[in-house]
Amino acid sequence: MRTNVPPVTRALILLTCSFSFICAAARWNTSATAADGSAVPPDRLIPYPTLVPSKSLYYPWTVLTSIFVEENILNFFINTAAVYLSGRYLERAWGSKDFAIVALIGAVIPNLLVIPTYVLWGIITLDTTRADTPIAGAITLQAAFLVAFKQLVPEHTVSLYKGLIKIRVKHFPAIFLLLNTFSGVVFGTDTALLLAWYGLVVTWIYLRFFKYQPELGTSTGGLRLKGDASETFAFATFFPNAVQPPIAAICDQIYIFCCNVKILRPFSDEAVASSNEQAALRGEDALPTVMSRDLGARPISKREEAERRRALALKALDERLNAANSQTPTSISTAPAANTDQAHSQSSTTT
Repeated sequence: MRTNVPPVTRALILLTCSFSFICAAARWNTSATAADGSAVPPDRLIPYPTLVPSKSLYYPWTVLTSIFVEENILNFFINTAAVYLSGRYLERAWGSKDFAIVALIGAVIPNLLVIPTYVLWGIITLDTTRADTPIAGAITLQAAFLVAFKQLVPEHTVSLYKGLIKIRVKHFPAIFLLLNTFSGVVFGTDTALLLAWYGLVVTWIYLRFFKYQPELGTSTGGLRLKGDASETFAFATFFPNAVQPPIAAICDQIYIFCCNVKILRPFSDEAVASSNEQAALRGEDALPTVMSRDLGARPISKREEAERRRALALKALDERLNAANSQTPTSISTAPAANTDQAHSQSSTTT
């Protein structure tokens, strides 16, 4: 079976293997001692790749390198598999440059937000050790990838245990947040809780308002859309239907405020319509189509891909025309009635 890993995905995997191996090797050396002869905790032996909020000013590069450090073998295999499986699709769907930008934003900015969070947490609770919490792992990358899949293939169904469990991709972010929130509250893994929420929100903001989307249909006139104003990618859609109305109301107020203070530019009606069309054109078969290339299947030519997109665009256009035609008879049927009433009124006036 032929495997072809894109360059940025390959670099992320190699960096994770390298930094995790270096940190694991350093932890084996437990001979270091403090000035009073007591043993030094293993996580304090290697402050250079791991992010420690209180030392971030001295080691600023750790906001990036910490995502490549996995503290145990289980997390290492989970993160490596997530990068390998997700990166193959996302990097081919967006291109290496856009994929690298999303990965960088989704990993670095949440780590930057964690620093003041722990510092303020320590000040409020009078616990100075909070700012010394070591932060490592690629939870932010996992959150970023789930948001990307929610945007690109929300209706794709993943089957587990030979089809006994079937979950749609659009539900994975909510499950991811639920598990990390539950773990943070019950088991005290507050770092995972914060990184999961920060990673998801930061990536969604970038994809929603700033990233240029690949043009799939004909409504954009060949121009790439900035942001994704589709209704299916609103922040409230990341959560169950029962809690979507209050979340949507709060998000609307935040969006209006950001537009009023010029932080964001409001979406136009054309942008919303075009984004909705783009979302409709993202077929459920997009994920298997790309993944099949990694399994040795015949690659799809540019002409075949263009024909596929043209067929999807025509299908969307036919649905719009059918919807418009279904409303036309109603308006036509009311016209004779109005003309008849007018004629009766005129005849009565004449009489």
